[in-house]
Amino acid sequence: MARTKRKINPIKPAPAPELPKQRVYLTGGYIRLSVEDSGRADADTIETQKTLVREFIEAQPDLQLCSLFCDNGRTGTNFDRPAFEALMDAVRAGKIDCIVVKDLSRFGRNYLETGNYLERIFPYLGVRFIAINDNFDTLTAERSSDGYIVPLKNIMNAVYSKDIFRKICSALSVKQQNGEFIGSWAPYGYKKCADDYHRLEPDAETAPVVRQIFQMRCAGAGYQMIVRSLIREGIPSPSQYHYLKGDTKAERCANAKWHVPMVQKILQNEMYLGHMVQGRRRSVFGETRGERMVPADEWIVVRNTHEALIDEQTFQTVQQLAVQCRTAHKEHAGQYEHLGTIPNLFLGLIFCAGCKRPMMRRKETFRGKRLHYTYVCRSHIEDPDSCPTGGFREADLKAVVWAAIQHEISLTEDLSKLAQQYDNSSDAASQKQAENREITAAIRAQQRASMLYDSLYQNYVDKLMTEREYADMKRKYRADMERAKARLAELEQRKQGRRSQTTQNIWLTTYSRFRDETELTEEMTHALIECVEIGAGKQISVTLRYRDEYRALAALLITEGQVQPG
Repeated sequence: MARTKRKINPIKPAPAPELPKQRVYLTGGYIRLSVEDSGRADADTIETQKTLVREFIEAQPDLQLCSLFCDNGRTGTNFDRPAFEALMDAVRAGKIDCIVVKDLSRFGRNYLETGNYLERIFPYLGVRFIAINDNFDTLTAERSSDGYIVPLKNIMNAVYSKDIFRKICSALSVKQQNGEFIGSWAPYGYKKCADDYHRLEPDAETAPVVRQIFQMRCAGAGYQMIVRSLIREGIPSPSQYHYLKGDTKAERCANAKWHVPMVQKILQNEMYLGHMVQGRRRSVFGETRGERMVPADEWIVVRNTHEALIDEQTFQTVQQLAVQCRTAHKEHAGQYEHLGTIPNLFLGLIFCAGCKRPMMRRKETFRGKRLHYTYVCRSHIEDPDSCPTGGFREADLKAVVWAAIQHEISLTEDLSKLAQQYDNSSDAASQKQAENREITAAIRAQQRASMLYDSLYQNYVDKLMTEREYADMKRKYRADMERAKARLAELEQRKQGRRSQTTQNIWLTTYSRFRDETELTEEMTHALIECVEIGAGKQISVTLRYRDEYRALAALLITEGQVQPG
């Protein structure tokens, strides 16, 4: 058969090849302003950073602005920042695959952590990173010299940040040496002067309270008596006072009450003599909670910087009473050292049912010959009207807890045999085999997706696929890995759930361990007890561990006909 040529319509042109669509990145802008940046003439502001980042993103056809994440007053020496964590959550959720910052210093000043994000974490997550003023873009950095410049810039940013931190600490130290107050809150009894926040003056509302506390102590009132008096008079505690004044919005301060350590702190504070005492804590560079206590002989004390609330004689009288109180306490306690101590089996487990505060274990003696302990409510001691819960003898508490545990252990004997019968049944064996097959299939699927994902980059380097194909396949295999991972986690959770309905049930195995015990031990209480609440009228509520697992096991055995409901 003769070959014929295909006729081409001279009127209708052949269709032009379809151009690949440009990828559009879901972009999040990140803005950061640290405390050291604020107040400088050349410093950025949050708004200028927002404007720069937003205008840059909107000018790029391949970038789509999704959200701006802002950390105000956060250091760049670590990545423990709320907005940055929210940004990373959005990245992991697939909502953002591109991050834009003004420059690398806004992203972070710790060169090790910054380098780890740019070189490991972001490439692994498939995230594009752009620093505007540094003219850095991870999409092109590998094909240019920018990739070599970034580590050097990160080191320079870290050095700069450490230098700024040192200068700030030095400047604050100079202010302290000059007797200027640099704290956020003025000490209770004082307020910052309106014309100079570095000077203190008496607070008309709280200064009389400070004087009252010192006068009561000089008159012989104990710390507890002072606390009760302040609470009954309705005087707000220092934390509550700051909350009512709007100095803080922390809800924990809203109902904060007076307590003994608070009164003791006021009675020991030389600030009330008119002396500026600062430098009790020292900041540590690069640490999130970077403050350490400083020995008293290293505190910065400048005398006579503000009006005194207490005279020298009153202050010294209070200090002498404190020394006498500590000496008497040691002597009293020493009288009964021959009785020894009894270990606290319920450490961290006893709570007041009324106020929900942990109860205090108090050591007591009977005629100096017999030792016993009592649990008492701290709120009741401070103010009996605030909480009706009184004390409860530890010996009686042990008896109640021991009875509750023994009853629970008795349940394990019958249920253990029935659970064993169920484990040996054909239904249980079939479930286990099907479960193992599913888990094996999920593991293989995850391994296959991971292998294909790892081979992608080499195929791209060898020019076996285009950039668009590489990006599409990378996205596909990443999704396959996530699905396989989620499926495996689901199966493992299901397996754990099935175990809770067999002889491997954690309630069954844990309580069975203590069947042969003849008395309460510390190991037993912390293994089996969630908490114990003591209420008014000596009401006891014991919350045992693993009750949900017990109910799951009992429900299964009832369903299978092993146990009669009831």
